[in-house]
Amino acid sequence: MNRAQLIEQIKSKKSYLCVGLDTDLSKIPAHLHKRPDAIVAFNKAIIDATREYCISYKINTAFYEAMGLKGWAAMEETVHYIGDSHLRIADAKRGDIGNTSSQYAKAFFEELPFDAITVAPYMGSDSVKPFLEYSDKWTIVLGLTSNIGAKDFELQKMDDEFLYEKVLRTVSGWGNPSNLMFVIGATQADAFTNIRKILPYHFFLVPGVGAQGGSLKEISEKAMNPDCGLIVNASRAIIYASEKEDYAAEAAAIASQYQTEMASYL
Repeated sequence: MNRAQLIEQIKSKKSYLCVGLDTDLSKIPAHLHKRPDAIVAFNKAIIDATREYCISYKINTAFYEAMGLKGWAAMEETVHYIGDSHLRIADAKRGDIGNTSSQYAKAFFEELPFDAITVAPYMGSDSVKPFLEYSDKWTIVLGLTSNIGAKDFELQKMDDEFLYEKVLRTVSGWGNPSNLMFVIGATQADAFTNIRKILPYHFFLVPGVGAQGGSLKEISEKAMNPDCGLIVNASRAIIYASEKEDYAAEAAAIASQYQTEMASYL
């Protein structure tokens, strides 16, 4: 999905919601546990229920890799089921020396039909650029994250700027707003105004709304640009809205609430 297609999705649906499929077998409704395809069945029901309210799905690969071969198979079936109508994000946080990153890119962009992948920039340009070689694919680089450990490195000062600011400025030169996004955590709302000055045109993937307490209103007011420029992820708040057999309907209700609020900001 290229930038123009993404923007059109946002405009037509009046939404910039991403549903996070961080599916944990121990948290899905009990009645599904007896099914051998429990994860896939759960994911498909969530996707069917939320499709009209969101423009993207984010699969956190750790939840699938932890289950070994059957987990990888479930992830593959899920990403194919989503289809190309939505931006499909592999939240894999890869990033290694060039030839290794090339193999990661091949895995997620060729063998699997993901449109985007999250990447850790710590090892520098040669660990990121292999992902940027693919046309109509997105590399989503970790910028300023929501976790407590962000203070250990990201929020350390280097000369007259924070390390995360140097990362944003440097990495933005490796690609362009049509193939690069950045992860900016929703709980870092105070930083969004300054970050938007550094990156006026790029899209931000924003986790941390919902269960983690980030404010959709505050983020939208501080970080939206003329193309929207935001993909706001909600995972647990949507997919675990109910532990009962009505889980898909409840997920749809929460996703609809997000979409309605987003429409008011657009």
